[in-house]
Amino acid sequence: MAVIGSGPAGFYTAYRVMAKTAARIDMYEALPVPFGLVRFGVAPDHPEVKNCQEKFEEVAQSPDFRFVGNIAVGDASSDSAHNPHRGYVPLKALAQHYDAVLFAYGASRDRKLGVPGEDLGGVHAARDFVGWYNGLPGSDSSRIVADLGRTDSDTAIVIGQGNVALDVARMLLEDVDVLRKTDMSDEALEALSQSHVKRVHVVGRRGPIQAAFTIKEIRELVKLPTVGLHSFDKASLLPPSLKDLPRAQRRLMEVVAKGSVTPLKEAKKSWSLDFCLAPKQFAASGAVDDRVALATFEKTRLTNPFDSNSHAEYTGELVDVPTQLIFRSIGYRSKALAGFDDLGIPFDDRRGVILNDGLGRVLRDIRSPDASMTTQPYPGFYCAGWVKRGPTGVIASTMEDAFTTADAIIGDWESNAPFLGKREEIRDGWDAARSEVDVTGAKVVSWADWQKIDQVEIRKGQQLGKPRNKFTRTEDMLAVLN
Repeated sequence: MAVIGSGPAGFYTAYRVMAKTAARIDMYEALPVPFGLVRFGVAPDHPEVKNCQEKFEEVAQSPDFRFVGNIAVGDASSDSAHNPHRGYVPLKALAQHYDAVLFAYGASRDRKLGVPGEDLGGVHAARDFVGWYNGLPGSDSSRIVADLGRTDSDTAIVIGQGNVALDVARMLLEDVDVLRKTDMSDEALEALSQSHVKRVHVVGRRGPIQAAFTIKEIRELVKLPTVGLHSFDKASLLPPSLKDLPRAQRRLMEVVAKGSVTPLKEAKKSWSLDFCLAPKQFAASGAVDDRVALATFEKTRLTNPFDSNSHAEYTGELVDVPTQLIFRSIGYRSKALAGFDDLGIPFDDRRGVILNDGLGRVLRDIRSPDASMTTQPYPGFYCAGWVKRGPTGVIASTMEDAFTTADAIIGDWESNAPFLGKREEIRDGWDAARSEVDVTGAKVVSWADWQKIDQVEIRKGQQLGKPRNKFTRTEDMLAVLN
């Protein structure tokens, strides 16, 4: 089986398949280093979340597992922004040389708001910010560094109220000396130490009952020393008695209602959860200025503030918030790989997912003998993670989803369901596919190669008193192997 993507979805599926049946797995990764969002998405001050890497390293030690790093699947343009030094292999080559192909490559695009002024200077995707402070190669750092260093950038707005939005707010508000003990990139540490942000608005269209953040993230923010939390209209947005809520929701709302441990009058920085506001437009300070200076929101009204599924209705009342820095954090999106059209793999670009049966089997339309169209599993093609179900959930839910896909693969194999080739055919995987790889000037990175990069990062980190000091450029990663 070929696995495209080396994040949690790919590794957990590989682990389950290898544990339950005799399988040889080649895992393709466009970067020279593995682990996807575990390395480049998890907040640097959440090292415990990265413990899953120990399980992934265990999987990689199997003689039936092979890591094919620095090789993108698709064409010459595939992942060139994050790694111009990689080779690539056409998707059709994998279809020819494997029994099964698993798509587990996550979500590389961010969702846009679609409001006027979204392209002004000072407006960033949270995904770019997160990738930058986590050392993702190819991140557009120059604009972020410049915006953080502006003396007039004292107010930031984060649009969205999920965990990523709270991560962004925490990075802006946290004491940089605390972050120096994490694996945050050196460039990000330096830029945040020069940041002038003192006030952060975390804005959502609905209320606290409907917000997507979890208790761990909100607790971290309210406990930040010298950082205060502004109050909100609890009377209309929280039920009179929190005891009537389900236990998990009650505990979360109790933290939100209680507020920060630091009183506002003693706080050096502050933030707020701004509920029931929908972005309307962003404006510059003048006709010739290309930088954001003002965000306009429209107030919303909830049909039922105490219902988790309540809809937001627009009221027409506008609110202006002066700001010099905006991060949109309304979700990520996957994109189709080059070669999908040639193979007839259906991709829903609006939702950013591969059409599948919910269990991980890729579906396609088939014309029946009576000329009607039916949807059937596409033999040998599977998906897991965000490209399967959209960008929701945490690593634990990704693991459960990956196990579901793995069980579908195992069940199909054991029931003699059709796969990509005839079962009596010998499929040689990477040994055969590598002849079709364009590696002009590119090095194929093995797991042993990654371990060399890993050891250098850890050693450099120990010298600085942090877990690791990441390489942020692929050429520096590859230089370790020369």
